[in-house]
This record gives sequence, C-alpha cells and structure tokens, in this order.
Amino acid sequence: MSILVLGGAGYIGSHTARALVEAGREVVVADNLETGFRAAVPAGARFYEGDIRDRAFVDRLFENERIEGVIHFAANSQVGESMAKPLKYYDNNLCGTKTLLESMVAHGVLTIVFSSTAATYGEPERVPILETDRTEPTNCYGETKLSMEKMMKWVSAAHGLRFVALRYFNACGAQPDASIGEAHNPETHLLPLILQVPNGQREAISIFGDDYPTPDGTCIRDYIHVCDLAQAHILALDYLLAGRENNVFNLGNGVGFSVREVIEEARRVTGHPIPARVEARRAGDPAQLIASSEKAKAVLGWKPQYNDLHTIIQTAWDWHKAHPHGYGA
Repeated sequence: MSILVLGGAGYIGSHTARALVEAGREVVVADNLETGFRAAVPAGARFYEGDIRDRAFVDRLFENERIEGVIHFAANSQVGESMAKPLKYYDNNLCGTKTLLESMVAHGVLTIVFSSTAATYGEPERVPILETDRTEPTNCYGETKLSMEKMMKWVSAAHGLRFVALRYFNACGAQPDASIGEAHNPETHLLPLILQVPNGQREAISIFGDDYPTPDGTCIRDYIHVCDLAQAHILALDYLLAGRENNVFNLGNGVGFSVREVIEEARRVTGHPIPARVEARRAGDPAQLIASSEKAKAVLGWKPQYNDLHTIIQTAWDWHKAHPHGYGA
C-alpha cells in the first residue's frame, strides 16, 4: 500500500516525501508544478504531474495506485497574494480539496493528513496558542485553510473520512545534506530573504516595524524546521492508520524569536554583516505568534530534533549557498 503526497514537489511536501521514502514506505507524489519542482521529488517515489481540481486526474491516481492514506499539501499559500486574488485561493484551495475528497470517498480512501496553518487563528488571544483557541483568520489564505478543515469535518460526519489537520507556524530550514530546500518565486519568507543578502542577491533586509510591544520592538515568531514538520506528518498519518480519532495539532518549537534576533543569528552563521533597514509596519502582522505543541508531543509522540535557531539557520544557509537560484542552479 502507498502513501499519496499531494503537493509533494513543494517545499514541505518534498521533505515529507523524502522522509517517507527513507522510512521504507511506498510513496506516490502528485503535483501540478505551479510552485513545486520536479527535481525536489525523491528518487523512489512515483510521480504524477497534474492538478487536484481535475477529477479525472485524481480518479486515475486512486485507480492506478493502491493508496492507504493521503498527505495533502496542494494549495496556494501566499498571504499577500490571497488578499489580492481571493478567488484564486478559493478555486485552488477549496475547489481542489472538494474534488479530492469526492474522489477519496468514491474510491474508499478515507484517511488524510492535512497541511493547515497558524493563520487559521488570526490575532491570537494568548501566547502560546492552543488548538482550542478562537479561529478568526485575518487573511484569505487562512480563511481557505480553515474552510478546508471544516469541509473535512463534515465529510467525516457524512462518509467516515478520518483526518488530522496540522496547524504549523514558520516553516524554515532545509535537508541537512543541502539536497533539497526552500525555493519560492517570489520569495516572501523572512529567513530566505535574510540569506539573500550574504548571497549577494539583495543589499539589505527590511524590518517591517520596530515599535511592536515586544522586547526589541520587532515581531516575534515561532520557527520550526521543515524536517521536524515532515516527521509530524508521518506520525499523524500513522496515528490515523492505527484507527485513532480526527484531531488538530499545532506544530512549533514553543519558543519565539524576534526579527532582530533572527537577523543577528544569521550574521553569526554566515559571517556577513547583513545590513538591516526599518520600514513601516505591514497591515495584519501580529506582534507575537508562538505555538503550544504540547498536544502533538503527548498524543503523537512528536519530538522536534532541530529546536535551536542556529542549527535551523545553518541548514537553510547551506542550501541557499549551494543553490542561490533554487532548483535552477
């Protein structure tokens, strides 16, 4: 029996597919390559190029392969773009998931681990954030992810689908051997943008606001290594395959670092001065986002291995230094 990884040519999906292959699992990867890369798909995984909004394509996956569970990463995920192009996000994220679930029900494949997001919470009521806290997204991306969670809940009630939604915080880092890593165009994530400075691709890094109610005035975020995220998806899948109930888990390190702290640690890792300039705040940026991951540790047995900022940045730097143009170099 195989595990189907949708969006498995993307950043987190490719690391999860790699971890599954290395664990000796049969892996099928499907991706439309809109933002993913064929070179990121691990050797040993069977690859299908196609879009989950295409019912005939999804049906073909379940007809050709003996699938026992699905890990679903296939979605658009840029917050800014989601605000400018909300219908694109409803079409891809929600319509794609609807088509996928229809096909899963039709073929009797009723186990799915879903890549959700901390953006489902919106402005946090408290820090660290618990899974039971209020969910009121402040952007369209988070709204579509929350709607995908709710869609799975109702399909579960009607058809017996069993699902886990993993709400994670700031994914970062790369495979320790620098063979795969983060590559987005355009890039919007803080750490890759910082590392473009020592890579000679930008002159300075921008700090959007230094007057937040935090110790150094800059936003605080919870950074989680992509390989730790990959392991959490596998643990969640095995949890479901063992017959456990639907669930939602936060994934983070439970420790927050400010923008200035991340820049300073990147200076230490790279040996580059990395000039920084302060600019105006961006709309909708909460001062702090930190996860409580105690539930994932207790229920799934999840144990993050890359829980110090220096190591996380070092793996990212090794990837970006070796691949300054992503999978194009």
